[in-house]
Amino acid sequence: MRHRLEYWIVRALIVAVRLMPRFVVRACGTVLGLAFYRVDGAHRRIALRNLATAFPSRPDAERRAIARAAFGHFGRLLFELLRFATLTPEQMVARVEVDGAERSRAAYAQGKGVLFVTGHFGFWELQAIVHAAQIEPVSILARALDNPYLNRLLEDIRQRTGNTVIYRRETIRRVMRTLHAGHGVAMLIDQHIMSRDAIYVDFFERPAATTSAVAALALRTGAPVVPVFALPIGGGRYRMIYEHPVEPPKADSPDAIYEFTQRCTDVLEMYVRRHPELWLWMHRRWRDDVPEGEQAKGMFPSADAVEEDAE
Repeated sequence: MRHRLEYWIVRALIVAVRLMPRFVVRACGTVLGLAFYRVDGAHRRIALRNLATAFPSRPDAERRAIARAAFGHFGRLLFELLRFATLTPEQMVARVEVDGAERSRAAYAQGKGVLFVTGHFGFWELQAIVHAAQIEPVSILARALDNPYLNRLLEDIRQRTGNTVIYRRETIRRVMRTLHAGHGVAMLIDQHIMSRDAIYVDFFERPAATTSAVAALALRTGAPVVPVFALPIGGGRYRMIYEHPVEPPKADSPDAIYEFTQRCTDVLEMYVRRHPELWLWMHRRWRDDVPEGEQAKGMFPSADAVEEDAE
């Protein structure tokens, strides 16, 4: 019953935002986010702890302001995603500016597929939708929502311009096929994970468990890794950024997986430092369960982990 109620609330929101002016959509999202900042003490405390870890020299008042802004941003993200989902592909494209589209096309031209990486930062969901409308559809790696009705709704939104959603249980085999066919795969790299492909790399100068799958796939297939970011620029418009491909380590590097994963994480950190209010500080990114001796170099899963799953 709760799942159905949540679903119908979101369906009602979609109808409402379709009729709202843009500034009202933004205002409603901000109010929702700030309301959660007030009432959701657990996630507020997580955000403030994370900000203290990332920016220890900043005043407490400044960190609180960033936390409030981040909650407001994710409220707006929800409303703007629902509003965006009501647009035609042509209307979507008209609302974005693209920086570095030629880098994306050059990566595709190599014929080895492309790994697009980002984090829970800015308007990442919108970027994947617009990428399909502007360049070509991609496969999006995702974890299914606990609410199956909302998951189906979000899946429809993600796929409405031609994208495909790949859930974690189906990951490796389908990702390998997609890359071998020369297509793109979009992945998030900023959540704490507890699996055999976890590797500890530095994020804001502290070890964080990070997926090594991007590095393993890139090293095995030769697919370029292109970091992508979507920033708000006002007036209901967005700047979609395709960064330069991450330079892979030398072929004879003994710690290639670690080095590649660290380089990808460094690009994400650069953007979070520039726009801290656009990142998901409410997630427990750093945890106290780093294995003894793993802090400096991390766990080094080889590409064999990818290979075994692909067979």
